[in-house]
Amino acid sequence: MLYSRPCEYALRALTYIAANKDSRLVRSQEIAESESLPAPYLSKLLQQLVRAGLLISVKGPKGGFKLARLPKEISLLEVVSSVDGDEGFTRCAVGLEECSDSSPCPIHDTWKPMRTEILDYMERMSLADLADAMERKKLLVGMDSE
Repeated sequence: MLYSRPCEYALRALTYIAANKDSRLVRSQEIAESESLPAPYLSKLLQQLVRAGLLISVKGPKGGFKLARLPKEISLLEVVSSVDGDEGFTRCAVGLEECSDSSPCPIHDTWKPMRTEILDYMERMSLADLADAMERKKLLVGMDSE
């Protein structure tokens, strides 16, 4: 996969929050139960997303999390970069220290356009797009079980 397990959890949690149409605060326990994610780890990850400026956290009995911006304004690339960093998008695909157009690794010329296409896709794909896709998937799964 292109991103880590923590990043997968973050994407699932943020998509769950983005799908929350009434914009209420969502508790981490609710997300963990709904998405089958480990609650203690998820809580730490959600705090990381607050520090990255993707979420707002409200403490207290009626607290929880909400997106810091509209779902359509948060890109998949921003989430992945917040959790995994940018190094995966910039380092050499085969791990060479020096890899550039003038000093390419064996797969540089093949990998560079694919990496560019992936980055462009991740920049265009928003949390709103992910939430819409999940909603469509749930409808299709619901139709299959009838």
